[in-house]
Amino acid sequence: MSAAPIAKVPALKKLAYAAPAFALAVVGIPIYVYLPKFYTDVVGVEIASLGAILASVRIFDALTDPAMGYLSDRTASRFGRRRPYIAVGALFVALFIYLLFTPPQASPLFETIYFGVCIYALFLFWTVVTVPYESLGPEITFDYNERNALFGLRDGLLIAGTLAAAASPAAVQAAFGLSADPAGERAKFFWIGVIYAPLVVGTAWWCTAAVRERPAAEVRSAGLWRGLRLVLRNRPFMILLSAYTISAIGSNLPATLILFYVEHVLESPHADAFLLLYFATGIVFLPGWVVLARRIGKKTAWLLSIAINTGAFVGVFFLGPGDAAVYGVLVFLSGIGLGATLALPSSIQADVIDYDELLTGERREGRYIGLWSIAKKLAAAVGVGVGLSTLGLAGYVPNAAQPQEVLLALRILYALAPSVCNLAALVIALFYPITAPVHAQILEAVARRKRGEKFTDPLQR
Repeated sequence: MSAAPIAKVPALKKLAYAAPAFALAVVGIPIYVYLPKFYTDVVGVEIASLGAILASVRIFDALTDPAMGYLSDRTASRFGRRRPYIAVGALFVALFIYLLFTPPQASPLFETIYFGVCIYALFLFWTVVTVPYESLGPEITFDYNERNALFGLRDGLLIAGTLAAAASPAAVQAAFGLSADPAGERAKFFWIGVIYAPLVVGTAWWCTAAVRERPAAEVRSAGLWRGLRLVLRNRPFMILLSAYTISAIGSNLPATLILFYVEHVLESPHADAFLLLYFATGIVFLPGWVVLARRIGKKTAWLLSIAINTGAFVGVFFLGPGDAAVYGVLVFLSGIGLGATLALPSSIQADVIDYDELLTGERREGRYIGLWSIAKKLAAAVGVGVGLSTLGLAGYVPNAAQPQEVLLALRILYALAPSVCNLAALVIALFYPITAPVHAQILEAVARRKRGEKFTDPLQR
């Protein structure tokens, strides 16, 4: 068969490709977990306004992501389709990370406007970087199982980066001896910005130097709207996207609300420790999921990881003050499935892009990554918007004991709603049709199509 090169990817090339995921993870936990509390309790932005801005910026991404994917697919330069955007966009991502983490002292209105401008700019340039960056992955290897290792490393470094980002406030505070007052909080976020800005640029430039792209002669792309219509014909992708989006909505609710839940429901000061436990567990178990997926298949392993994550997290609803130890056990059990819920959908996504090539005769990674990014960001928008806005409507009061309505809302949004979302995603994912043998047939059919020979769609037999 001559469908595509199936050689193993050198370890250093895998690492170079995966490295930016570690740095870009700063646009995650700090933005959605730490910054909301920092901007409400220290800077002085009203919580409902903050939630509305964070939700709206992700809706804004719904326009920029597919546009960036389309632009990336159609770009022709001697540096490739993806790498120029990654290299230049990283500079602006670094700039706005620094500005967002170092707000000036001003009126609440000015601070609100400042936050809105910086967060919109940050996510615009984050799209400029991440859509082309993630589009590189499916081009690096076409091997069904090698993709598990590649995306396992990338998303493993994403989890490690998330772990580092989650630990960074406490680490910076301890390293510089900062106080917990507003001045200390401002200094803490200043140093986080100083650390992460050059890290984003350095890892992005390493990736662009080490990873080459497919020859431009092999690349074609349909028009924007026709291309989007063609995506709807890709049934495996639509199943994957639906299941992933619903699951991501569920996972973004607890990510947004963990600081509020631990402080006000559990009455514990150790939210940082629980975050570290969750992500550390995900990293430790991720290699095992890669091995398991090779043996039982990506789909089965992914469904199992969702079931484990959900089964453990339901119990969190029933906890209250003094239950921090039980909560820690449930966080550990839930974290076992974390790595697989990130890496395996990424690997599966690469396979459905191959199926798109069979349907269209084109390589359109950017288009698919753009739509995938919409799913991730709209899920985050729902998590942040629903979570913070509901707390505001329930009567959340910063730096004070919360009424029972707020505590109940926290328990429902933090534990029950994510579990329901995961169960729905699991049911949808059961219908995903591409297995290892089917993927091999897809690559063979693609090769036949390129040679001008008669071919059969293995999903239409």
